[in-house]
Amino acid sequence: MRLWPSFGRERAPRINRAPSSLIARGTPWLTVMLASLLPGLSLIASAPVLPPFGFLVFISWRQLRPGLLPVWAGLPLGMFDDLYSGQPFGSAVLLFSAAAIALDLIEARLPWRNFLTEWLVAIGLIIVYTGFALALANLDGAHTPLRVTWPQIVISILAYPLVGRFVALADRLRLTPFLEIR
Repeated sequence: MRLWPSFGRERAPRINRAPSSLIARGTPWLTVMLASLLPGLSLIASAPVLPPFGFLVFISWRQLRPGLLPVWAGLPLGMFDDLYSGQPFGSAVLLFSAAAIALDLIEARLPWRNFLTEWLVAIGLIIVYTGFALALANLDGAHTPLRVTWPQIVISILAYPLVGRFVALADRLRLTPFLEIR
């Protein structure tokens, strides 16, 4: 029995407690893969309407923590996205990898970052990703005009700040110590 109130000290993180390395390293990979599954689960449409959530989460992680996902992460994450997106196999591999390289180059060139510059970079990447994904699908035999993808581009641009908030929350949870031995 305690004589003095604890004032919430049980919930405070203890000194010398580190987060799980498996959770700390696996959370970005798992969130990108789960986000790649999202567009196929909820809506079936004749035209692309939902944003490419896997790509949005990928660029959000690359912008929030630039060194966390390596540059080569575009290969396995793009392969996973290709398996579930319905795009020709290899298109997301190419586009995820190109986006990772572009974000690394932008990170090296910009001396400062803020929300507006990161959102503008994301807008450019979203437009390029959607346009090249359509071009690669048209090379594979689809005959879709560019105007069909405008709703998807607009929704992706507007959804990106929300995806960034989700990634920031996942990053905060990633770094909390879960298992404490008392």
